Amino acid sequence: MKLFRMAAVLLAVLTAPAYAQVPNINLLQDGPSKTPEEKAAEAERDKAYKETLKKIPDAKASNDPWGGMRSDPPKQPAAPKASAATGAPKKKSGTSAN
Repeated sequence: MKLFRMAAVLLAVLTAPAYAQVPNINLLQDGPSKTPEEKAAEAERDKAYKETLKKIPDAKASNDPWGGMRSDPPKQPAAPKASAATGAPKKKSGTSAN
């Protein structure tokens, strides 16, 4: 009995590559073709669809992927005040941190 099982497995292994090379044969016939009225109706639908697509406005999307993450644009630093020569001299306090 074991011999028959081994023979069946060997036969299946050897015939699998040959079976894979068999061309696909469609035994079902093609469905009925469309009538001229159906073809005209389909062309009309396609034309209406394309015209509808042309009416949709183009959305101008931002190219900034992080735009939604920022809350406000960065603020400009305040303009420097009058030069040190016109103001009172600054006093140094403490030691230098360098």
